[in-house]
Amino acid sequence: MKDKRVLFVSSEVVPYLPETELSSTAFLAAKNAHSKGVQTRIFMPRFGVINERRHQLHEVIRLSGMNLVVNDVDMPLIIKVASIPKERMQVYFIDNEEYFKRKAVYTDEDDQLFSDNDERAIFFAKGVVETVKKLNWAPDIIHVHGWMASLLPLYLREFYKEEPLFTESKIVTSLYNNSFEGDLNTDLIEKIKFDLDAPTKTATLKTPNYTNILKSAIENSDGVIHASEALSEELVSFIDENKKSVLGYQEENIKEAYLNFYADLLAINQ
Repeated sequence: MKDKRVLFVSSEVVPYLPETELSSTAFLAAKNAHSKGVQTRIFMPRFGVINERRHQLHEVIRLSGMNLVVNDVDMPLIIKVASIPKERMQVYFIDNEEYFKRKAVYTDEDDQLFSDNDERAIFFAKGVVETVKKLNWAPDIIHVHGWMASLLPLYLREFYKEEPLFTESKIVTSLYNNSFEGDLNTDLIEKIKFDLDAPTKTATLKTPNYTNILKSAIENSDGVIHASEALSEELVSFIDENKKSVLGYQEENIKEAYLNFYADLLAINQ
């Protein structure tokens, strides 16, 4: 895998957000790949709880400035970057004042999901792709972590299917046991339909709950990783039905197991 390119796209990454199984695993996956000579890029949302001064985030003017259309509304895209201390790894932050300025991640002070989480997820997915296009950086592997990143596989396979930069990319989705209660905005599927006409690919999202969002990511991925030890039987059965390449839960051997899994998908010898 040396000199191959892996794009890590995660809802959460330490040290920018609190340590969880998701934020820690996403960081370790990128760190381990980087240490083996893999070219890496990390993308995450620039949530308002991230301390920009402490983590030394700064805007990249040449990457910012475009508008992304979400539900027929132009939303300005702002790109910020920071370097993870001691790792020499750059992290790119997808930002927008309306979607990410608030001092919270997914829920309000009453622990209710934000009503625009669906649009935030669409904006994040499109923002990642458009920024990678500007970087002209063709990834061999695109590794997705967390539900807010889980619309990316659908957008890559349908909305951006003619984009040559991603023609050879293999998509990997890591599944975590970090469900949320309830559904996202029920208009999610209509907002996605504004971008793409793929009824069979969007049907899963008619009820936009946690399980169905991950099902959409699974459908549009080449490989799936059990990133939590316990996953719902519904998701496990869905993976089997869709005959995806699967890497089981790795308690200690993430470094070699993940790289070997990438190599298998790319059909290369390390």
